[in-house]
Amino acid sequence: MNRLILGALSGCAATMAMTVAMHRLHRRLPATERYPLPPREIVGSLSRERPEPVRPASGDRQATATMLAHFGYGALTGALFAAQRHRGVAPGAAYGVAVWAASYLGWIPGARILRPATQHPPRRNALMLAAHLVWGTTLALGLRELEAASEDSFSRRGEPLRDLDIGAAEPRQ
Repeated sequence: MNRLILGALSGCAATMAMTVAMHRLHRRLPATERYPLPPREIVGSLSRERPEPVRPASGDRQATATMLAHFGYGALTGALFAAQRHRGVAPGAAYGVAVWAASYLGWIPGARILRPATQHPPRRNALMLAAHLVWGTTLALGLRELEAASEDSFSRRGEPLRDLDIGAAEPRQ
């Protein structure tokens, strides 16, 4: 199977693990630091900058847009990881930190979407770094397992596939 597709799938799965970590860690922040996390801030910032007559999304639409954007970015960056032919958990963890740095110290503040991470409280940065470590590690492990499955379980190697007659008690030979 195409490695980029496996990377995108792994990126989605890793984003799920990351989202859980972010949610749980966010609840542990002091109340003054518990403002919306960056995925929500990014979508909110982008929706406010749209010209009229489009109004900013609210409520469920905002949550849906945030989830779709977050998982889409996770899939895209997962595919980019797969394209680089990295192997192992350590490169995955390092890639997660690199994605955090490139995003929150680089292109996001550069595009004037959010303030850079240096202007956010240290605990929030620690939360986001931890979440990106979870993401990168899960990405690398998921990609490794999906590659193994596509080579073994989902391939035509090994025993040939037999046609099955759904109505029969035994497979046809």
